[in-house]
Amino acid sequence: MLVEILLRSFIDIKNIKCNLNLGCIFLLVYFFPIFKEKKMLVKVYGSAVFGIEATTITIEVNIDKGIGYHLVGLPDKAVSESSYRISAALNNNAYKLPGKKIIINMAPADIRKEGASYDLSLAMGILAASNQIQSETINEYIIMGELSLDGSLQPIRGVLPMAIKAREEGFKYFILPKENAKEAAIVDNLTVLGVENILEVINHFNGDKKIEPTIVDTRAEFYKNIDFPEFDFSDVKGQESIKRCMEIAAAGGHNIILIGPPGSGKTMLAKRLPSILPPMTLHEALETTKIHSVVGKTKNNGLLYQRPFRSPHHTISNVALVGGGQYPRPGEISLSHNGVLFLDELPEFKREVLEVMRQPLEDRDVTISRAKFTVTYPCSFMLVASMNPSPSGFFNDPNSPMTSSPQEMQRYLSKISGPLLDRIDIHIEVTPVPFEKLSEERKGESSVEIRKRVTASREIQSARFEDFENVHYNAQMTVKQIRKFCKLSPESLSLLKTAMEKLNLSARAYDRILKVSRTIADLADVADISPDHIAEAIQYRSLDRDGWLG
Repeated sequence: MLVEILLRSFIDIKNIKCNLNLGCIFLLVYFFPIFKEKKMLVKVYGSAVFGIEATTITIEVNIDKGIGYHLVGLPDKAVSESSYRISAALNNNAYKLPGKKIIINMAPADIRKEGASYDLSLAMGILAASNQIQSETINEYIIMGELSLDGSLQPIRGVLPMAIKAREEGFKYFILPKENAKEAAIVDNLTVLGVENILEVINHFNGDKKIEPTIVDTRAEFYKNIDFPEFDFSDVKGQESIKRCMEIAAAGGHNIILIGPPGSGKTMLAKRLPSILPPMTLHEALETTKIHSVVGKTKNNGLLYQRPFRSPHHTISNVALVGGGQYPRPGEISLSHNGVLFLDELPEFKREVLEVMRQPLEDRDVTISRAKFTVTYPCSFMLVASMNPSPSGFFNDPNSPMTSSPQEMQRYLSKISGPLLDRIDIHIEVTPVPFEKLSEERKGESSVEIRKRVTASREIQSARFEDFENVHYNAQMTVKQIRKFCKLSPESLSLLKTAMEKLNLSARAYDRILKVSRTIADLADVADISPDHIAEAIQYRSLDRDGWLG
């Protein structure tokens, strides 16, 4: 068209002036489009996880005349490198980064943005600002996802807290990678759109093909999946007294330490403890899933139905156990929240690692402080520890040829501090199983039967503590609640006084005995604590007894 006009202007000499003016206008229109384009500003919304809570991030994209790509708002290296991934992903899907000056601000600017999960949000912001997609409703979406160079999406961490925050703040839709969609769909009143490729998101906004929402019936899924783990108490031969002890620990949520020689069944018993714990409530399952989501351990799983069982190796560092790091993450104690933390061979753990557990065991949460911020992770777990009584391990095995002197054993046991042992409610000795018991065909009591009694006991406790927000079972009782719910008769009081004097127990051990006796009474479905209950609870303080070392 332009060439034709120019040719005519040269041919038609008479109208040369008019045609030259017309040619100039067309040149300006066609070759300088910046005169007809306006500056464009678009806001897209993402999310950042801080501790186990999410914060909404506003991503402002401004396209102006000039060249360059400028990303501001405290991004880390992974976020800063997003421009390369976005550029390649768009080019491989027949779209492009505009050759203009792109300024992106991630607000609030004082919160550090980390990870590659903002790739999709940034890409959609750029496409919307350059009018490559229709963006009238983009402010109703939270968009998150890590881009591959071919435009496909990689799973991200912390999806559940993000989804909860999106619903709280009134967003209608949540676009995220398909692997994470099931987890986000747990949250109701939020339409979750799982995608595999950036092209699906572009087509969705342009109206070419809408993304199908992911729907999960949380309650149905939850109650369908409350089954039993593969480990069952019926596999354990003999050890009836230890099973009784584990039942008491499960019923009241008490910490327990198993002391016995190698091969006596300590690890076997500990692994079967989750099978007799009551099923998680929906609230507990959500809370547990949230923590695992932050660490990125819930891909394709959705809600966690089983109580967690964590068994870290004794070479673990204190940061890995408690949580922390430069950008804090939950540690093993938080990952075992509402479940079981099993520390096998307790004296082999480094002293400082065990000592950092003192406060979390008491307070049931852990606070990690940095100069600029503080994060708190919940860690209400059952501690199950196992240990050999001596370096050789065969102290209380009557058939062992190995012997250890009391001094050797004392030195070995001193690796565990008194204050830590005080925080463990139940100490129990495990003896080797004789051959006659091992070779028996008869199966022991199943986990299902034990679980029924434990669940009945927990229901009694839940009714007792219904007025208290953070107390659900006996092990969580504070001093005030112990005084209220663990009233003793004169006979029980006299028995406990004698035990305290003879065993030289601390005030904390006194409270532990009261808590355990309260649980024993609940298992028997008795309102008052009797001397029998006190006597049984005192038995479970092996390491406090004088003369235990011989």
